[in-house]
Amino acid sequence: MEDNHILLIAEDDITNYIYLKEVVEDYFKEIIHAMNGLEAINICKENSDISLILMDMKMPVMDGFEAAGQIKKILPKVPIIAQTAFAFSEDKVKALEAGCDEYVSKPVISQTLIDLIEKYRK
Repeated sequence: MEDNHILLIAEDDITNYIYLKEVVEDYFKEIIHAMNGLEAINICKENSDISLILMDMKMPVMDGFEAAGQIKKILPKVPIIAQTAFAFSEDKVKALEAGCDEYVSKPVISQTLIDLIEKYRK
C-alpha cells in the first residue's frame, strides 16, 4: 500500500512496540520509535510530518500523559491514540484530558487499532 503517512510509536516495552509495528506497518511509509515521553516530544519537534501517534501512558523518564500535552502544543492537529494496560474509566478520562484523541486498552486488539487508524487517515 503506497502511503505518505508517518507514525510515531511511543512505547518503552520492545515486545509491545514490535507487535504494534507489525499490526500497522502497511498503513505508514515510516514508523518512528520513541522509548519514553521525552524522546517522543523531541522527535515531534524535529519532524512535523508525523501524521499519527500511538502513545503508551506509562513510560520511564516522562509518562504519556505529560508527553501528550506537550506534543499537542507542538503538533496540535496530529491525533494521539493513548494505549495503556490500565483499563479504568478514570484513566481514559485522564488520557483524553491530557490531549489524546482516542484511547485503547492493552492488550491492543489489532482490528480496533486498524479501525482507529483508518478513522484518522486523511
